Amino acid sequence: MLLQKSYFRKIVGLLCLATIIFSGRAQETKLPYQDECLSIDERVNDLISRMTLKEKVSQMMNKAPGIPRLDVPEYEWWNECLHGVARAGEATVFPQAIGLAATWDPQLIYESAVVISDEARAKHHEAQRNNSYKRYEGLTYWTPNVNIFRDPRWGRGQETYGEDPYLTARMGVAFVKGLQGDDPEYLKLVATPKHFAVHSGPEPERHFFDAAVNERDFYDTYLPAFEACIKEANAYSVMGAYNRTNGVPCCASPYLLTKILRNDWGFEGYVVSDCNAIRDVHDYHNFTDSEEEAAAVSVLAGCDLNCGYRYAYLEGAVEQGFITEDEIDVSLKRLFVARFKLGMFDSPENVPYAKIPMSVVSSEKHRKLALETARKSMVLLKNENETLPLKKDIKSIAVIGPNANNLEVLLGNYNGFPAKYSTPLEGIKSKVSKDTKVYFETGCELIDTASSASLIPAGFLSFNGKQGLQASYFNNHDFSGNALETRVEKGVNTNWNANPVKGLNLREFAVQYDGTIKVAVSGEYELGVHASGGFQFSVDGKVVIDNFEAPKRRLLLQSVYLEKGKEYAIHIEYKHKGVPSKLKLMWKTPGKSSYEKAIEIADKSDVVVFVGGISPGVEGEQMRVDWDGFDGGDKTNIQLPTVQKELIKKLHATGKPVILVLLNGSALAINWENENLPAILEAWYPGELGGTAIADILLGDYNPSGRLPVTFYKSEKDLPQFVNYAMKGRTYRYFKGEALYPFGYGLSFTNFEYKNITLSKEKMAANDSLQVTVEVSNNGNYKGDEVVQLYISDVESDEVRPLKSLRGIKRISLEPGKSTMVTFSVKSEDLAFFDIQHDKKVVEPGVFEIGVGPSSAKLNKQSFEIK
Repeated sequence: MLLQKSYFRKIVGLLCLATIIFSGRAQETKLPYQDECLSIDERVNDLISRMTLKEKVSQMMNKAPGIPRLDVPEYEWWNECLHGVARAGEATVFPQAIGLAATWDPQLIYESAVVISDEARAKHHEAQRNNSYKRYEGLTYWTPNVNIFRDPRWGRGQETYGEDPYLTARMGVAFVKGLQGDDPEYLKLVATPKHFAVHSGPEPERHFFDAAVNERDFYDTYLPAFEACIKEANAYSVMGAYNRTNGVPCCASPYLLTKILRNDWGFEGYVVSDCNAIRDVHDYHNFTDSEEEAAAVSVLAGCDLNCGYRYAYLEGAVEQGFITEDEIDVSLKRLFVARFKLGMFDSPENVPYAKIPMSVVSSEKHRKLALETARKSMVLLKNENETLPLKKDIKSIAVIGPNANNLEVLLGNYNGFPAKYSTPLEGIKSKVSKDTKVYFETGCELIDTASSASLIPAGFLSFNGKQGLQASYFNNHDFSGNALETRVEKGVNTNWNANPVKGLNLREFAVQYDGTIKVAVSGEYELGVHASGGFQFSVDGKVVIDNFEAPKRRLLLQSVYLEKGKEYAIHIEYKHKGVPSKLKLMWKTPGKSSYEKAIEIADKSDVVVFVGGISPGVEGEQMRVDWDGFDGGDKTNIQLPTVQKELIKKLHATGKPVILVLLNGSALAINWENENLPAILEAWYPGELGGTAIADILLGDYNPSGRLPVTFYKSEKDLPQFVNYAMKGRTYRYFKGEALYPFGYGLSFTNFEYKNITLSKEKMAANDSLQVTVEVSNNGNYKGDEVVQLYISDVESDEVRPLKSLRGIKRISLEPGKSTMVTFSVKSEDLAFFDIQHDKKVVEPGVFEIGVGPSSAKLNKQSFEIK
């Protein structure tokens, strides 16, 4: 690759020279950094030499201002694309990262990342054409998250590729390659594996927590995915974590950022801090005596870019002698090399990725790949007596549950907003026969033990004769000045990314809703608002809910008597800050509750599909959640919320088969459900067409093939304390208890058989390799995909070594009655583990066991010896 790039550079240089000669253009009319014929290093060195210290420092924070005198445009480094271009309006939304991992298909993840990077480039160049340089419009993306999902209580585990370092590495490498492209000269995007290096909660303590970890776990579990992303995929950026690792803040750690990342792994790109992590170095970790020193030690350790503002103290740090301008230049050069590699200082016609049109965004081709990925991500956990697939001409289906018709749970977090989407309810309706009756009731809230509230339909709301309410938008919190936009909206269930307001600052804005409500039945109604910010809700001029001070983010309801046929004035004021934004106007009507109605429709249906789980509104990044069982974005237990469990038991008592569909980003302990329900499907947060994919599986248009990237435990009590970062007792590699569903597990509608596992040799040298072959047959009645998994165990190792470790994945597709031979190559590095005495990874002599099968718990095994 280095020879190819060198050859390409020579060709480019000759072409530049020819252009100059034939055009008569004098080379000296350009400054060296503007000359595309020169090397990037020459151009960057020249540009930086022309900057003042103040200008240099300004370029080392995420919102870098322009330098007009040098024709350096402003640039916002912060962008996100965890599973689709995020927070930038319309984009194709793939399954959440944990769902991507559940495909166990690195090639598919690569193809998904190519789609994401195509849309990212198209959006960036469209922004450039409009002279827009806002956040989420650049080319430097802070993803993928390759931290190890060591404990199911961690709220951000949904952003990762699961609990295993090998699977995480394969997925991470594929994703980074898909984002950064394969052009020999230019980067398509910059990918940023995060959070380096030991980071997985607790969320409420992340700004001051110390993740203490022993060397063996550090090198064998927490580092491999980062190392693969750097060495194999050439990721050009890395993000440091908020917390300390073994006493030192990650973003100020020479051991992490210089010794390991640059010296050991040969990393040549730049490091960015997590947002405000440099603040934490001084303010929360108390690692330095001043802000200036904190900025200096972070840069000297190898953190080049500050997401935040604390590198503004670097000017003072130079004056106080904590750092020199030359040392600042080292980091600045890394940053500008990245910008030059992205083509930001070159003519667009010379940058191949600049030609990607906006028409690719949310295109039909991209939507088809999102659907394929969603299908492959879903894991069939139980299918007793072939309950699934259902027949499409079934007479009636009751679709029940808080996640059955909800956009939020399709999207996960760090998400974009689809042009079209399909909820599970919509997916089922679109698949069944036209004669099938599909009944729907929410039945219960996600967590709230009160009976379910529902959105107020637009037909009960009006403004000046129009259905709905008038909405007025402001880019301030005091509703001053003229509204940016005033429009009538059909009901209050607003997603302002999917239904944009031109010029609206989505991170900080306010909106007023006005109109009337008129009901058809007199009685006590419970009216309320579910919002992600502060609000005030009035009926007929009387404030019934004031949620401005210390706002709660859950549904708040107030009883109001409404008389049939009478109009009552509705007024809502909502003030939003941060992301995401949410505002829903909801009610509970007189008469039977949704809970009671759910049982009624179950009783008159042939089958019940309960769509439950949790949501990105209760698990995620350092969030405020007001419910028991959740803490700052993390979970304090891993049970299905009580209100859902109780309703499922009532539905089960009707005698009708209840199929459970889970939408969630982390493992749940569904013990009763596993024992009592005939079929369970894990769907994660499945992306824009998740509802279609769910229906495809339930109704037999797709044979499920997803596999669990995490262990599903029976209880959080089976695990060590959440704050304990030692791997002993965690994940399939070290957990000695009985799992509810093991790592790698997943059922199919067909039956695969493994036989005749053979090794090419019984003994091998420590620097050798061997071939493993196994025959896999489809003995069932459906065509299907099987994920063939290879694990290695060191039979003679001490107890601190893993019980087994994944070392190979092959996805195959077989017609009924067909067989195929699957071959793996096992290399010596697949057997290596960190040795404390030698301070490196070694391959010890002794007996090893190779297991091949459909999950970590069901393996055909053979032994061999390392001499």
